[in-house]
Amino acid sequence: MKVVVITVSDRASRGEYEDLSGPEIRRILSGHFADELECRAEIVPDEEDEILKALDRAAAGDNPADAIITTGGTGIGPRDLTPDISRTWCDKELPGIAEMLRAESYKETTSAVLSRGYAGLKGRTLLINFPGSVNAVKLCTRLILPVLNHAPAMLSGGGH
Repeated sequence: MKVVVITVSDRASRGEYEDLSGPEIRRILSGHFADELECRAEIVPDEEDEILKALDRAAAGDNPADAIITTGGTGIGPRDLTPDISRTWCDKELPGIAEMLRAESYKETTSAVLSRGYAGLKGRTLLINFPGSVNAVKLCTRLILPVLNHAPAMLSGGGH
């Protein structure tokens, strides 16, 4: 399983504060996939070009990521662009993933209804947007583990 975690944050990209969400996603994935995980992380500002370049890097080459998980930029703030950029970057939408993450997150905090997170496919790479908080990524990462177990086989032509 090859995963790229992209933290989208102006302040973290400038070094004004430490990214805690990206490492938390990686920690949970490592615990689940153990030696089967190849995981790379990147921090980019809330800038369309930077987000697109990071997505392209993750899905490029002969060995593209099976999954890209973004954290941050999913809210309603003026610089929250991650879902909009993700939607244009992907070939296919997977609305069930984003709907499930919002519904389950709502059980923890009512502000989850303001999340605009998106999920989709670019070729055979799965893209999922998470909110930026550590608590949100803990929940969302655990929720998508079954999806990450199953999706690569399906994308390779395997059965249910």
